Amino acid sequence: QVQLVESGGGLVQAGGSLRLSCAASGHTFSGYALGWFRRAPGKEREFVATIREDDGSTYYADSVKGRFTISRDNAKNTVYLQMKRLEPEDTADYYCAAGPFPRREHLVGIGAMYDYWGQGTQVIVSS
Repeated sequence: QVQLVESGGGLVQAGGSLRLSCAASGHTFSGYALGWFRRAPGKEREFVATIREDDGSTYYADSVKGRFTISRDNAKNTVYLQMKRLEPEDTADYYCAAGPFPRREHLVGIGAMYDYWGQGTQVIVSS
């Protein structure tokens, strides 16, 4: 049974940092896209970042480039999202997701490309 379990969310002041973790189990994620999405209150789910499991290629939404860093530890089957210079607009529930890496790179930001999802972890950034 595939499980993705997020942790690391919380309340932080604007300008602060948080690191989210996603522990994956129950599947071999070789060649997979391991990503983060978020859903802010009253808004649609949006792509945040993805890392390709095999070669470490990374992809980011424009809104987080330069502030967020995605990484993975294959030995621990864990994906991280280091978030710096957080803004109130980053307030959202953050979800870890995994799916076969799409044949076309531009599809990494599409939620429907991901087969497995975690339950989410809440991030609140106060102004």
